[in-house]
Amino acid sequence: MTRLAYCLIAVLLLAPATAGAQEVTFKVVSAFPENSLYVKRLETWIARVNDEGKGVLRLNFIGGPKAVPTFEVGNAVRTGVVDVAMSTGAFYTSVFPESDALKLTQMPIAEQRKNGAYDYISRVWSQKGNMHYLARIVEHQSFHVYLNKKIDKPDLTGLKIRVTPVYRDFFTALGATVMQTAPGEVYTALERGVVDGYGWPIGGIFDANWQEKTKYRVDPGFYDAEVSLLVNLDAWKKLSQTQRDFLTRQALALEGQNDFWKTYAQEETARQAQAGIQVIRFEGEQAKQYVDRAYETGWAGVLKASPEHGPKMRELFTRR
Repeated sequence: MTRLAYCLIAVLLLAPATAGAQEVTFKVVSAFPENSLYVKRLETWIARVNDEGKGVLRLNFIGGPKAVPTFEVGNAVRTGVVDVAMSTGAFYTSVFPESDALKLTQMPIAEQRKNGAYDYISRVWSQKGNMHYLARIVEHQSFHVYLNKKIDKPDLTGLKIRVTPVYRDFFTALGATVMQTAPGEVYTALERGVVDGYGWPIGGIFDANWQEKTKYRVDPGFYDAEVSLLVNLDAWKKLSQTQRDFLTRQALALEGQNDFWKTYAQEETARQAQAGIQVIRFEGEQAKQYVDRAYETGWAGVLKASPEHGPKMRELFTRR
């Protein structure tokens, strides 16, 4: 009996350590197509995580929209169909409308982590989306409207523009007829004349060859493109502290490379010019009114959809 007791004690002492050391595999998806730069950088990061996380945590990349449609990725994270997703808030507003506010941040994520914005985002995402907001991995990317028809003032009346929730309210305020499609459908819509233009950040149009069907870009840009890593909250809570710390460190290391996007924006601007995309540039007071209207309509939509969280998010996201 004494020997049996010792064996039982040994089992009890070793069991938690064994469970804690067991490697966990997370399923990962992207709301963006596999050929995008976003996904290429994600895959490089996943490879590093898997190399350094042997015995602790492994990420299994399932794929992009062919695995889970773009506008269903947020719900897939919420319900635990997948464990981790790379997406932008505009793609999962159907889960909770506050996600669209991330485009309106006027300071980098490093500053958001210091001024309380990140903590507030984390609370809202966990409460309303059953998500752990892990990291923002794309920023410093202004949005623009790209057109096949020339305009000489901030007026899109008579034009059919492809949108996501990011700029739906703004383009509608400018008179556009808006149509929402997934990114993978934009080229065909342009080719067939279904739309006269689209909204997109300064970078990324070459990933799907949209430059072939684009004549103009409107400057200045507005908002700041956001792409983030989200983790199903239930899956996050099941991780050991060691595993959570490891994944957090890895995500922060990727987030710490966000200055890459500043250089990328400059390179993409030059590349668009070389591809023959002409710039329609608003200057002076006209430019200010254009950008101001973008933020006014953006915040109006957030405040209407979320009177509970909208005001605090505007306070935290706006640079004084």
